[in-house]
Amino acid sequence: VGHFVPGGVAIMRLSRGDRITEERAVELLSAIDIGPTRTMQQDVEFGIVQIVDIALRAMSPAINDPTTAISCVDQLGCILIRWIGRVPPRSYYFDPPHVLRIAVPWINFNGLLDLAFEQIRHYAAADAAVSLRLMRALGDIASTVSDPALREALAERGRRLLAGCAGRIEENDLQRLRRRLFLLEAGVAQEDAVAAP
Repeated sequence: VGHFVPGGVAIMRLSRGDRITEERAVELLSAIDIGPTRTMQQDVEFGIVQIVDIALRAMSPAINDPTTAISCVDQLGCILIRWIGRVPPRSYYFDPPHVLRIAVPWINFNGLLDLAFEQIRHYAAADAAVSLRLMRALGDIASTVSDPALREALAERGRRLLAGCAGRIEENDLQRLRRRLFLLEAGVAQEDAVAAP
């Protein structure tokens, strides 16, 4: 849903396409809405990219507006928390059972997490306020995740955030970041201990 596709690039592939009638091909193509621009209503990734772009512009030396970047991180955190609460759409459709008919390449949580935070993490490495808020957002998201692998993925991103800031922000801010990472990792470890049989 909502991907940019250059003209001339296939948007679907059919196995044994020789069995598809002209009427069936028209029916399949009618299930796809093609337009000149991506929309947030149909494409959560596009909305996230727009918020990330605002955050990156706010952190640029020409603008230097960490408050706006922090607000963007807050909104991205809220979006990811809502995403976690959703039942993920099916990626594979079988008919009859064990015969794959359709494969839909949905973005997964890790992909969405990277899309939302990786560029901001990179450009905020020398900005203590934005980095601290990003670590807090990771902790907020982790507190809503029940899957141990996803919680660990959030903790790993926290470790990367801290490593990127090392030597680039003042030591007292780095200590605050370490404390937030400790809380994030402690929450992950505590949840894992509770979940272990």
